[in-house]
Amino acid sequence: MIKAVIFDLDDTLISESEYIKSGFESVSKEISNKYNLDYKDVVKKTNDLFSHSSKNVFNRVLQFFNINYSHDYILYLIEIYRNHDPKIKFFDDVIDTINYLKDINVKIGIITDGYKESQRKKIQALKCNDIFDKIIITDELGREFWKPNKKSYEIMASELNTLFSEMIYIGDNEEKDFKGANELGILTFKVERENRIYTNINVDESFQAKFKVKDIKSIMQYIDNNLIKSRGVNENEENFICNYS
Repeated sequence: MIKAVIFDLDDTLISESEYIKSGFESVSKEISNKYNLDYKDVVKKTNDLFSHSSKNVFNRVLQFFNINYSHDYILYLIEIYRNHDPKIKFFDDVIDTINYLKDINVKIGIITDGYKESQRKKIQALKCNDIFDKIIITDELGREFWKPNKKSYEIMASELNTLFSEMIYIGDNEEKDFKGANELGILTFKVERENRIYTNINVDESFQAKFKVKDIKSIMQYIDNNLIKSRGVNENEENFICNYS
């Protein structure tokens, strides 16, 4: 029986592209104010450059506008990006799924990689501490404990008082999200949202999720089927419970 559902954050609960856009807006305001440039021109060029390559975006945008810059200034722009107050929201299917899980007394958590300053800002913006039973930012444990390291899953199971076999983990990035969870016997789901950052990744079978879904509402169907098997309900009740089209 499933007792806990744990989520990745970026491109699972929120759009990573939306966060990046929000960060670029903050950095573009700094550059445009400092160098007397049109803000709209700067933010447009920043997004255009990122769409071609994610490497050294701030260096390249400064070079485009013929600005001489120091390494320290790039670090300052990165700090602005990581510490800005993001304009983000949950995907449309998130709240319904969370409410469903709470209604059936399934505990919910988040395990997320990424720099702790950025991830903490996202969590604050979304008021996640008021919603989830446990949140782990792996960077706060140490960079060596980023996924696929198993430590965060082990902490989560202990904190929520659940067995690994009673847990589901939902993420999007097969390079890191599922290997550690798979090795512990946690049931893994990959959500394949449109416009996600990590696509077309070829990985060994051990890195792959057990199931692939288009949205996280699909977890309701799986848990309902799990409950049906454990409770032995009749056919009419099964049809009612599984009606999540």
